[in-house]
Amino acid sequence: MDWAEKYRPARLEDIVGNTTALRQIAEWARNWTTKSKPLLIYGKPGIGKTSSAYALANDMGWDVVELNASDQRTAAVIEHIAGVGSITASLTGSSRKLIILDEADNLQGTADRGGAKAIIECIRKARQPMILIANDLYGLSPELRFRCEPVQFKAIPARSIGPRLKYLCAAEKITCSDSAIRSISESAGGDIRSAVNMLYASAIGRDRLEDLQVHTSQKDERVSIFSLITAIFHKTTDEDLMRLSYDVDDTPETIEQWVEGNVHLLPTPSAVTKGYRHLSRADEYLGYTYRRQYYTLWRYAMAIMLLGVADASEGKGIHTRIMPPERWQKMSTAKKQKAIRIITLNKIAGTMHIPQNTLRERYLDILSLLVEHDPAAYARDLMFDADQLNFFLHDKARSTEIIKSLLMEEKAGEKEQQKKSKKEKLQKPEQRELEEPSPPPEQAGKTPIPRSQSTLFDGF
Repeated sequence: MDWAEKYRPARLEDIVGNTTALRQIAEWARNWTTKSKPLLIYGKPGIGKTSSAYALANDMGWDVVELNASDQRTAAVIEHIAGVGSITASLTGSSRKLIILDEADNLQGTADRGGAKAIIECIRKARQPMILIANDLYGLSPELRFRCEPVQFKAIPARSIGPRLKYLCAAEKITCSDSAIRSISESAGGDIRSAVNMLYASAIGRDRLEDLQVHTSQKDERVSIFSLITAIFHKTTDEDLMRLSYDVDDTPETIEQWVEGNVHLLPTPSAVTKGYRHLSRADEYLGYTYRRQYYTLWRYAMAIMLLGVADASEGKGIHTRIMPPERWQKMSTAKKQKAIRIITLNKIAGTMHIPQNTLRERYLDILSLLVEHDPAAYARDLMFDADQLNFFLHDKARSTEIIKSLLMEEKAGEKEQQKKSKKEKLQKPEQRELEEPSPPPEQAGKTPIPRSQSTLFDGF
């Protein structure tokens, strides 16, 4: 058994890092009621999301029902496993059952057809606590995000991974040098599962582990673009700068856009001018590359761009946050707006049973006027989130305020319903009988007609 599974934390207090998120999870479990929203735990892989869910179940004494990406997650399967599990009690005598849906953002293709809609239906009917786990928060539909309480898990710092690796070495009776522990912790990139797997792979067949023995088992990770941009602005030799550029897993065009997005951070206006001059010359070589299909020119473009901008920076460093290219931000905003538009129109078209093209070409202007006239009613009936309502109102603050008021109204209605159900339970049976209307008296002298085979055909 590999160490990641063998030493999986059994309690929340054993989880490494993400203290705030763990506190939020524990608070949710202690205060859980049938009206509580499911948890949505999201973050990069290998940082303890699934382990935290299982540790929470162990701390609370709950059974676990899990459905992950290795299973088919069609509407029928989810309804059969998670749906039935979320409304039935445990057979082992535990107080609750925790429903865990791992990789909830990976519902795609024909194998998972109808899965997202089935999850929403399970959440609506659930009488047991439910946790959804995802790597990408925005890989989930807005309806699903709206119905869950998000909890973010962040990458674990190397200084927190190191003590855990030392504990594993002590448990396995392996002597490991501090430099080896540091090397594994830093190369894991915040992924504690990867760090444990690297330590396990390096320690196979050994009772002592040194730094040189770890390199062969290190995580294969490319140099990030941020490291390259930082090196350009610091005193880096030409050879090291070109070596870093070869290790970056990006094309020269992408690197050029990153450099262009940060060249304004050069210390003086003359340095900025010099940097743009080298960038423009490198861009010419990139153009020659595609026009002539002569990709050897790429290395000339990279050398002119990187070494020229590095010379303009004079090694004075960068003292602010490295930003992605501005054009990427604009493209990302446009892509998000397009996604919101498509989701909103699909939702309305499905409700009105008309094609989306017909809705957009003929009825969108009229619908926009109707939504502006009574936005709360349409947001309530169509289950809009703030972004979808803002598609019609073009006022982000107003849309957010309307959605917030609807949520408060929904919570108030749920509390009123709970009070009403408690009041009905406390009523005496005699009072309920008095309140029930008596059946109307039968008309005097009217005898019921006996039913027979002949009676059925008397009217014909």
